[in-house]
Amino acid sequence: MTATMSFLVQLYFSRWLLAAISTILYIIWKYRAYKRLAAFKGPFSTGWSEIWHTHAILTMQSHLKYKEINDRYGPIARVGPNDLVTSSPELLAHMNAVRSPYTRSSWFNAATRVEPGKDHVFSELNEEKHTKRRAQMTAGYSGKENHALESDIDHRLQELLELIRTKYLSTNTQHKQMDLGRKIQYFTLDVISTIGFGQPFGDIKADADLNDYITSGKEGLTVVALSAAFGLTPYLQWPPIARLFGPSENDKSGFGKMLATARGLIDARLTKSLDGRSDMLASFVRHGLTKDEVFTEAVLQILAGSDTTATAIRSIMLYLITHPRLYFKLQAEIDNVVASGVASAVVSDGCLRAMPYLQAVVREGLRIHPPVTDVVPKKVPKGGDTVTVDGRHYFMPSGTNVSYNAWGVHHDKAMFGEDADVFRPERWIPEEKDEQSIAKLAAMH
Repeated sequence: MTATMSFLVQLYFSRWLLAAISTILYIIWKYRAYKRLAAFKGPFSTGWSEIWHTHAILTMQSHLKYKEINDRYGPIARVGPNDLVTSSPELLAHMNAVRSPYTRSSWFNAATRVEPGKDHVFSELNEEKHTKRRAQMTAGYSGKENHALESDIDHRLQELLELIRTKYLSTNTQHKQMDLGRKIQYFTLDVISTIGFGQPFGDIKADADLNDYITSGKEGLTVVALSAAFGLTPYLQWPPIARLFGPSENDKSGFGKMLATARGLIDARLTKSLDGRSDMLASFVRHGLTKDEVFTEAVLQILAGSDTTATAIRSIMLYLITHPRLYFKLQAEIDNVVASGVASAVVSDGCLRAMPYLQAVVREGLRIHPPVTDVVPKKVPKGGDTVTVDGRHYFMPSGTNVSYNAWGVHHDKAMFGEDADVFRPERWIPEEKDEQSIAKLAAMH
């Protein structure tokens, strides 16, 4: 055999040997990953791949899939090689307790960053930086520096009522249709822009999505969901990839257009005095945020604040409209307040808080249809953690991602009773509950 032939034979077998070794190492790696969380039950594929998780996200009904998993496999179930999901209120309280050693997982900055490499208060993983940013923003978010907060919201509400009264009231001879869900989105966008930037977008008065925020947001969130489903989100944060495939302020739609509009609004606001009238943006700047930091926080505020609030209002209205008995019961409480002369044209926040059935309706609406249902994973601290759920002890290894299954927790029958899937505001009224139930609900709230 010539030297050349001998070399080729050796090369041929060495390639097969390398492939065999690589395969064996891969199998060992996958087996170790599987064994790491073998104590937790879940679909077979979750022990070695993200297939189940990907499918759940692609259905656009992942919140129901997570609930099914917990209903079938228990309060802590496996949904990926290093991922658990829980429907246990006790475990949720444990992870979110003051000075809890649980930290936010890489999901926070991979999935929620507005711009690659730039963190906002929700995406920041460094606890020291996160605490500092929260301190800088607390006054703005709490409204402590905005004495016109309630009146600003009242003005937007009056505009919404005026729009309905002048354009959409039916008569005996003419029936007019109105998409209330859309109008509520206009309302929340105008409220967020008013308390955030000092002036409304003007959607209510125009009866239109002037900046295409609703359309752009929907398109952008779809892209985010698909990226997360296929595990592409971390790679899209890499600057070279982000420049090619990420949103650009030159885009005509989607997040890119939203970013461009937001930057224009922020630039315009920063040219005005930050003294006197105090909106969130002015408060952020006064407490030390840079222009770039203000931009990322403002975009988060528009996205998270307006969409979740609109979802909450619409779901509460839906449940009321489809439950006439509860609708009329709430109407009776409102009529009594109006008849007493306590309420003005737009009821004050203080008056609303003194209306027990209204408060119960709001709490029940947020319970049965939580505005945010995506899993938000936290990381198990170093050394792992042993928790007790439903009388059983579980050890979760260090670095494991544990997600809160909002839909499962809010529909937990041990917490809310056998009618947990029923819209029943009375469950929040103390006079109609025993002491143990009241304590549970207080902890949940």
